[in-house]
Amino acid sequence: MSASTENSNPRPTVAEANATPASHDPAEAVAPAGGPVPTEGVAESQQAGAAAAQTPTDTPVTPARVPWLEVGVFILVAGGLGWLVCLPLWLSGKGLADPVLTQICATTLMFTPLLGTVAAVLVQRRRHRATIPNIPRYLGLWPLYPVGRVLGVTGLAVLGTYLLVLAAAFVSAAFGWLSLDLGGLSGFRSALTGLPGLDTMPLGAALAVYLLIVVVNTAATAVFAFGEEVGWRGWLLTSLRPLGTWPLLVIIGVVWGLWHAPLILLGYNFARPNLAGLALMVGACIALSILFGWLRLRTGSVWPAVFAHAALNASAGMLLALVLNGNAPAPDAALVTMLGVSGWIVSGVVILVLILTGQFRRQPSHGGAALEA
Repeated sequence: MSASTENSNPRPTVAEANATPASHDPAEAVAPAGGPVPTEGVAESQQAGAAAAQTPTDTPVTPARVPWLEVGVFILVAGGLGWLVCLPLWLSGKGLADPVLTQICATTLMFTPLLGTVAAVLVQRRRHRATIPNIPRYLGLWPLYPVGRVLGVTGLAVLGTYLLVLAAAFVSAAFGWLSLDLGGLSGFRSALTGLPGLDTMPLGAALAVYLLIVVVNTAATAVFAFGEEVGWRGWLLTSLRPLGTWPLLVIIGVVWGLWHAPLILLGYNFARPNLAGLALMVGACIALSILFGWLRLRTGSVWPAVFAHAALNASAGMLLALVLNGNAPAPDAALVTMLGVSGWIVSGVVILVLILTGQFRRQPSHGGAALEA
């Protein structure tokens, strides 16, 4: 935005300038012939114009210091509500044995970071009413600028997530943790029995529909992934930016992993209802926090992280079923999934490439200006 507004009237002649009343804006005054050009009045006018041109959207988005009180409120609300919504699983005595109740609790859990964000923003507004930033920009929701980069990275993030899930399966096979059946596709054929109509189609057509279902599931899952990402990569990432890139990415990963405790300690994801399972989840979330966090930092938008998260949730099981040997014993989820050790290896390789190519060095601010990391 320009520092001062331009006068739409034509500039007066010398004779008209000499007749200008004393109350006229000094920036429009013209020095008498042969006299010095007045600069003090012009500077004052430009400063006044800059102040008048300042709007709420020009307020810096990244805080000068970490708002620790609000961070505590966010973690308390997101974590506390997380335990609350999963409490029926603990009180039922069945744990994860009831698939419907498990799905309801797991889905509801995904919206607790959104509620934590609302609580933190309310506290922010009460404490910093005069300097509260533009909330959509703070959360990375808007503007989508530059549009081409945000949309392009979002599409690549979805495709890249699919490829990472498959890569983790091949890494697992290389280490002997997973048996693949790429020729007979026995795992895929077994999965088709749970999808009415696909098991009677020709294999090629069934495969195309199966992959289309993965894409459609990604779009549908984005609604739930938004409930998480607006908190983790939206509000919390921006709030922790004064700490620097790597501390904030690791801290968010640890908090994100521990937030899953109400489900993980029941055996969710790893079939390890203990601290070992929770440690596995924290490790996975640190790796994914770096990848999803990079998407947020690189684009200034939370949407690429939202859709990458949705792609992971929608494709992890379906793409693994596509390549595994359906006749082999069930593999150890702590080793073969994107959240397991093979996923850590694949994520680590991608993170290393991003580091070596300087992808973490330059990050756009949430308003589009460049900030050095």
